[in-house]
Amino acid sequence: MNIDYDVLVVGSGIVGLGHALAAHDDGLRVILIDRDARPVGASVRNFGHVCATGQSRELRELALGTRERWLSVAARTGLPIRQSAGAAVARAADEVAVMEELADKRDAVELRTAAQIRADLGGVVADDVVGGARLHDDLRVDPRTTAPRLADWLGNRDGVEFRWRTAYLGIEEADATGARVRTSGGAIAAGRVFVCVGHDLDYLAPAVADDAGMERCALQMMLTEDPGIRVPPAVLTATSLLRYDAFAETSAAAALRTRLELRRPELFAADTNIMFTQRPDGGLLIGDSHRNRLTVSPFLDESVSALILGEVEAVLGRRLRIRERWQGVYAARPAGPYLTARLAPNVHACSVTTGVGMTVGLELAARSLAGTLTS
Repeated sequence: MNIDYDVLVVGSGIVGLGHALAAHDDGLRVILIDRDARPVGASVRNFGHVCATGQSRELRELALGTRERWLSVAARTGLPIRQSAGAAVARAADEVAVMEELADKRDAVELRTAAQIRADLGGVVADDVVGGARLHDDLRVDPRTTAPRLADWLGNRDGVEFRWRTAYLGIEEADATGARVRTSGGAIAAGRVFVCVGHDLDYLAPAVADDAGMERCALQMMLTEDPGIRVPPAVLTATSLLRYDAFAETSAAAALRTRLELRRPELFAADTNIMFTQRPDGGLLIGDSHRNRLTVSPFLDESVSALILGEVEAVLGRRLRIRERWQGVYAARPAGPYLTARLAPNVHACSVTTGVGMTVGLELAARSLAGTLTS
């Protein structure tokens, strides 16, 4: 087989871009194709929060590796990135207890008094805030611009080619020397192919997705008008402490869960993670809810949006005006946080299967390219 490229990447989300970046850094000839004209999936619909603090075990390793890769990307490309960029707000003693327990284990978690966390969040949090924490391992980027700008930068490197509006249609031939795939723009042959299409893997390799129990997780998010305040960190709340493993695995989390399940069952009914980040134009990205289905309904539940909005307003102690609403979708499966699979000789799939693509995607991609991932 005549090989045109060393590596072909399918998909321009963070995982796909991470494969292309790692291949380029290894001095390989890379081509990336995407069916759209620019990144429009989960990588641009999220909070832009690299939540390294919230991860444990393997995800913690991937998150810390990704953190270093983001810092390297920022230095090389000029992409804006904010460090020490996480905060958790406590409005009850059991929330403080969770933060205290994690702070005892990790130096990068800095406990804050109510006055300090209020200052960290622009001085405008609600009167019922009793404390919080700064999460110094966390980073923030602007999700609307980061993936497109990284794609533009990569596309201008020697040995890297992007073909937009080019759909992957299947494998023509694959053997020990490489693989030739069919695309809407003609056949492409590469030494290795990485299919990084997230939740759409079931369109391209349905048996693999089904065997893994992969579904789509749909979430509701909003962008507010600029509220006239500046909130430098990504802000987590009580439900976040039950969603991210590093917090949820503390012994103190059990009491928090019991209280919220008793007093705020609607937060669990919508499977919420109430948090927010601020875009460069001042608008707040707020969310989110979660619902897993093989095929997700495209229709947003206004009662869920109102619940999310009300919780963020309660933390900030002020009313917010909504500018945009949208549905995010990412891959999810019960068996693990990511999926790698061999589709054919020299053809591999790689998807993050939980909502931390920005947090772990770059290191996951580098290890996928190196062949050091197993699940």
